[in-house]
Amino acid sequence: MDICCKDIISDHSKKDIISDLPEALICHILSFLPIEDSALTSVLSKKWQHLFAFRPNLEFDDAVVYLNPDGERNETIFENFVDRVLSLQGDYPINKFSLTCRDFTDPTCVSRWISNVMERGVSDLDLRCIVYWDNGTMPPDIFVSKALVHLRIETGNGAFIDVEDVFLPNLKTLYLNKVLLRHSDNGFVKLITSCHVLEDLFIMNICWDGYLKRSLSSKTLKRLTFFCEDVHAVNPESVSFDTPNLVYFVYHDCVADKYKNMNFDSLVYASICLQMTSHQRTHASYEHLVGNATDFLLGISNVQILELFANTIEVCIVIPSSSFLATLKQKEDKQVSVTCLAGWESLPVLLKNCPDLESLIFDGLHHNDTIKCEDVDGCLCKSSRGIPSCLSSSPVQFLTIWKFGEICDDYDDMEKQIELVMYFLETMPNLEEMKLFYDTQIYEDVISKLQMLVTSSKCTVYIIPEV
Repeated sequence: MDICCKDIISDHSKKDIISDLPEALICHILSFLPIEDSALTSVLSKKWQHLFAFRPNLEFDDAVVYLNPDGERNETIFENFVDRVLSLQGDYPINKFSLTCRDFTDPTCVSRWISNVMERGVSDLDLRCIVYWDNGTMPPDIFVSKALVHLRIETGNGAFIDVEDVFLPNLKTLYLNKVLLRHSDNGFVKLITSCHVLEDLFIMNICWDGYLKRSLSSKTLKRLTFFCEDVHAVNPESVSFDTPNLVYFVYHDCVADKYKNMNFDSLVYASICLQMTSHQRTHASYEHLVGNATDFLLGISNVQILELFANTIEVCIVIPSSSFLATLKQKEDKQVSVTCLAGWESLPVLLKNCPDLESLIFDGLHHNDTIKCEDVDGCLCKSSRGIPSCLSSSPVQFLTIWKFGEICDDYDDMEKQIELVMYFLETMPNLEEMKLFYDTQIYEDVISKLQMLVTSSKCTVYIIPEV
């Protein structure tokens, strides 16, 4: 019995188990390796010669060094390698095609590769191409596909894409960065309305005809990230959002002249950064805000978790109160919270107009001078004149401070932050818990002072080092 087992084991060890696997499974295994590494298996045997190319996911990056025999970089080697892989595949089905290339890659080759995988029904297309396209235009058929489910385009140099013809009936994820949409009317509206099942949209630094009248309407959209914040540009004339099923919203923009048709019925999380353009700021004063985002915030009245950058509150004459947060108060399993990013100078106006606010988070305690500082009760930098009413009647029960001491030019700045923490503890009557995350590089005596807050305060204070 023992001899037989040894013979079986011996015979088994001589076999190439992996080579005996079905070719489809081998290709699947190879797809977990960088394609340049999987190509090395072509020298193993005739069976392996072309298997590396028949993988469902292709990812090419010309950052991988392709060298001549003399050791110099040769982009032609990269182009020939991609051509060879696509040629070997023929009509073989493809799921994902990812291409990252720089300005030294021939745009003619890039266009040919895109057309190849589009014709073969690629479902996930990821293009990060900083190349100089012919006439500055990417292939227009990139927006015409029944098979595409995920599409990412990042050009780095603002390439044009014609959107006269758009057909993306199954697209669920769209990522656009530094893309110019060219259309006789409104290319952005044409694109979005042609994506009938779109759920996730990320747009940054894009432009289109009608750019100053920004309008987005989608009944299927669930996640939206929107970055259009050039303070030196012209601010938008109007902004409209009709996204009743949106649950996640990150929005950075300049303040529009008008906000209308704000429909956010399902919103759970929102991070809002609105700021004035340089022209608006020049003509602004505390009494007269050239930019007014109040109507916009009124439109997100049922949000559960809200991040407000300080410059957002700066451009709001009134922050929603009766409708804002009040409806969520009835939902016992959901805690309403607001995060103030990039400073605490916006706190007075926030507390005055949010009587139901329970949780407040600061992303640092550094101070930014704004037009609010001109008013006695408009900023806590005027606290020496007496306790602001916003603090003495504050409803906040839970206060979290991140990055304590991270931005301090000198020891005096650190002392000011400590004083502010003590000021919160002494004057906010409903405060039950404070969590303070501090920079581990700050002075030891500062840490000692922070530890003293634990014993001197009536509320529970946690002093936690940031890792």
